[in-house]
Amino acid sequence: MNIELNDVMLDLETIGQHSNAVIVSIGAVFFNPLTGNIGAEFYQVIDLEDAMNYGTVDGATLKWWMKKSDEARAIFNSKDTMLLKDALLEFNDWLYQIEGYKNRIVWGNGATFDNTILTNAYTATKMTKPWHFSNDRDVRTVVDMGRRILNIDPKKSNEFKGNPHNALDDAKHQAKYVSDIYHLFKPGYFDAQI
Repeated sequence: MNIELNDVMLDLETIGQHSNAVIVSIGAVFFNPLTGNIGAEFYQVIDLEDAMNYGTVDGATLKWWMKKSDEARAIFNSKDTMLLKDALLEFNDWLYQIEGYKNRIVWGNGATFDNTILTNAYTATKMTKPWHFSNDRDVRTVVDMGRRILNIDPKKSNEFKGNPHNALDDAKHQAKYVSDIYHLFKPGYFDAQI
């Protein structure tokens, strides 16, 4: 494991919008926001019946899914699923490539979405979250800084590769645009703007 890749971009697909939403899939990549390097990937579809034992379904989100593409909705027919607790154990094993509990920095798309939902899933399954609470990071805040301070929006200007609403493809896209914004916050950027 390359030591520079201590950041993890996380994306969940859920059928809820609240902090205890049912998790449908987990996608993540190691990345370095300063260099844009992307490393090892994690992707797992969760057994829906099992997942419903640990979270709640939101009717509006379920209706939203029904309007998505066949490719996006295919997740609900996946034969390669895992029980939620087993998927969390697999995610732990993958995340432990970053040695040290306090060295793991986990990014989610929304201060109260991905990281919070996954944290609550760990609690519901009586497991310990494998990163320190102070290492939660928020993608939306960085995007807002890019828009308001730098006048850029790589979230929209970067071409999306893969299938939208595939947790792994979404995580890779998020890692790319967060890195693009980070890159512009290098030393001397603001001096050049004055």
